[in-house]
Amino acid sequence: MLTAALVPAPFQPWLRRAGRHHQTLLLGLWLLVQVGFLIKYQGPHYANDSARYLEYSTSVARHGYYKITNPADMFVYEHTQRYIVYAWFQSIWLRLGTGWWGIILAQIAVSGLAARALYGAGRQLSGGGRGAAALATALFILWPDIQQFNCFLLTESLFTSLSVLSLAALVRVRTGGGWAWAALLALLLLTALTRPNGFVVGGAALLAGLAALRQRPGRRLFWAALALLVLAVPLLLLLLNERLHTFFIVETYQRGEIMFGSQVWAQHSDDLQMPPPGTGQVARVFYFAAHNPGLLLRLMGGKLFAFFSGLKPYYSLTHRLLNVLVLWPAYWLAARGARRAVAVWLPGRVFLAAVPLLQAAVVMLTVEDWDVRFSAPVLPFVFLLAALGVSMKDEGLGMKC
Repeated sequence: MLTAALVPAPFQPWLRRAGRHHQTLLLGLWLLVQVGFLIKYQGPHYANDSARYLEYSTSVARHGYYKITNPADMFVYEHTQRYIVYAWFQSIWLRLGTGWWGIILAQIAVSGLAARALYGAGRQLSGGGRGAAALATALFILWPDIQQFNCFLLTESLFTSLSVLSLAALVRVRTGGGWAWAALLALLLLTALTRPNGFVVGGAALLAGLAALRQRPGRRLFWAALALLVLAVPLLLLLLNERLHTFFIVETYQRGEIMFGSQVWAQHSDDLQMPPPGTGQVARVFYFAAHNPGLLLRLMGGKLFAFFSGLKPYYSLTHRLLNVLVLWPAYWLAARGARRAVAVWLPGRVFLAAVPLLQAAVVMLTVEDWDVRFSAPVLPFVFLLAALGVSMKDEGLGMKC
């Protein structure tokens, strides 16, 4: 039992009373966190990649499109197309004259909707219970690596919010009818176009759909969908190759980078075999893997550790301890919940597990960020899956589970 195991007996009556007003407490907590980060960053926070998005969105706000005035603009145009939804999101508030403050206040508002959606998804997945929903939402609100991005002029805040809203739409598909399907498809598309790795959310939804089809009698639709997916692999690889042409993945392998632009934990080899010039991006990765398997495996292992552990050496001791004491148990509980929370709708569990796992696979094949920009957006799914695994059997918090 969660109450007996984690909450001292003298505090259990107080916790039951707080449980009856937990939604009000969560709202107050969310507002307090947002105000705290606004004070910390003194409003909108301009970061390393902000210039690219703002250049694109400012041009769209002024001209209705990205105006190319010299050949150097073409790279910005082509690269920012992978972040097109965020650039257009920024352009809305710039066109309205609200400036950077309009952008971050809109990001905060959408993040608030996402927090509410995460709570609702948790209740639906737990059969109406409030324990898992409240726990996951509290972690979403309190985890600083997530909420800090609401003040950043970067894609992370909007991407995280759209990912969580996609989860809520997926859960609604069970009972919502056609409108829920339309909302889900729209949100998956918006998420995919917010940043290059946005396809992991769509991939997770696809896996959830396959899990639902596999549960049907006869499994004919499951096998048909799986066959169609296999046939689509060449087309997907061509699309991936096109979307990656402004990235330099194999070059990061050559530099031995675990984290982009950093030689911390870098792995090197004296006898690298590089792909010939003119090879496509996807083919370059396959070539490197075939000719340098040992180095690639070391790089992938290092990136996986950096992605999940949170123990990057330049982080403060407090930050690293927080990861060990909170995130590591959360990962373990999420893995346990994925296997044991059998009362939870299977496609929902598949989606919650697939988003962080697919993102981890992307990081292993590309590069980890020196910050938390790749790991933070998937943490809401880890938190909810962990909360479902812990709370499904608990009935002692004054919140029906």
